[in-house]
Amino acid sequence: MKKSFKQWIGVGTTAVMAATVLAGCGSTTNTTQPSTAPSAGAAATANAKPFAGKTISLVTANHPWADAIKPLLPDFEKETGIKVNVESFFEDQLTQKLTVQFTSGSATPDVFMYRPLQEGKLFYKNGWVQPLDDYAQKAKDYDFNDFSKSAIGSTTVESKLAGIPIITEQEILYYRKDLLQKAGIAVPKTLDELNAAVKKLHDPKNEMYGFVARGQRSPLVTQVSSFLYSEGADFTTSEKASINTPEAIKAFTTYGTLLKDYAPPGVLNMSWPQAFGIFAQGKVAFLTDANSLYQNATDPAKSKVADQVGFAVFPGGKAGSKPYSITSWGLAMNAKSGNKDATWAFIQWATSKDVVLKTQQKGNPGARASVWDKPEGTTGFPAELVPIIKESAKTGVDHDRPTVISVGEARDAVGEIVQKVMSGETNLQPVADKANQALQTIIDKDKTR
Repeated sequence: MKKSFKQWIGVGTTAVMAATVLAGCGSTTNTTQPSTAPSAGAAATANAKPFAGKTISLVTANHPWADAIKPLLPDFEKETGIKVNVESFFEDQLTQKLTVQFTSGSATPDVFMYRPLQEGKLFYKNGWVQPLDDYAQKAKDYDFNDFSKSAIGSTTVESKLAGIPIITEQEILYYRKDLLQKAGIAVPKTLDELNAAVKKLHDPKNEMYGFVARGQRSPLVTQVSSFLYSEGADFTTSEKASINTPEAIKAFTTYGTLLKDYAPPGVLNMSWPQAFGIFAQGKVAFLTDANSLYQNATDPAKSKVADQVGFAVFPGGKAGSKPYSITSWGLAMNAKSGNKDATWAFIQWATSKDVVLKTQQKGNPGARASVWDKPEGTTGFPAELVPIIKESAKTGVDHDRPTVISVGEARDAVGEIVQKVMSGETNLQPVADKANQALQTIIDKDKTR
């Protein structure tokens, strides 16, 4: 029998609560997490609602996950007695709002959506987020180990859990089934096979191009990351910049050369909308990008080749197939929240197996393995894409950009290397050395903050 939310946070049928409601969440022993839970007697007189009369503020991005969670809030409010006030903003507005409020020491919002790999380190280093390790590890029936390792890696800063994953994504290979079948080409499993297939299908005289991906300096960084990892490299190694190693240079050269020699005109200025746009027009054989964007290729209203799009695990390099597998959006708690137990109750509910199932059925890829293993948990995605997502989550790397505070500067430094390849530069070592020094300067600056 499925437990109600009240039951699995420690409220039984006798309406007697544990001393801190969320049994063992750490608030009884950690003085930095004061309990705001009502007493057992108060709970009993409030119809066993553990937080009757409490109000928390939630700030979200204008995102499909927010659209999926809002209709479920009345259930949470009814079960717990917590009123949730919601505000939503566009991504850039969201970051700006949060930064302004946290800088001023505001206790609101209590809980908020954030991008772990873009703002996570900044928010954590500034003391704006409450570490959730004790809450998550000790929460009754939460099953924290059900979250994928890479997703948790994305939300971990300096070995502390800064947030809980709500949206994940991986880099995959998109391809045209009909073109490969006609040419007798197997789906590439390695980067060498991808290069060969791209070259064979490239026919610019007939407006057919072998490959497309992001070519803009900053946007390309997240997508070249999978090339980097699959060659055995990374942006940093033991907290030192490492984008000038032979393996890194090979990865940047592979990505840049594919775009230089086999992509449509104008690729230097393409981010994901332009890359998916031309793929959807039926003018490209292969595309590498995030699986979360698949509808831009498969929606008949957007794509002329919707019924011919195939999905594959990212092709392997020297180190095998190592796509990024990240948390693109998470939920975090304001370190200055005056309602930490009530806020955790919301986060625990919103990222529970039952609720993740409901939000994932709306097409929001979650981080819980058990939900992906349920047939009803995959109904929001194409059947062919599901095994690709599950496999990528197992082998993937938990970041898709340098994990620094000054993310924008770091992305510019890395992107410069690839753009030099695209512009025809053949002596890449000096370019990579210069970019590596720039990245190291950013890393060193982080340590003094």
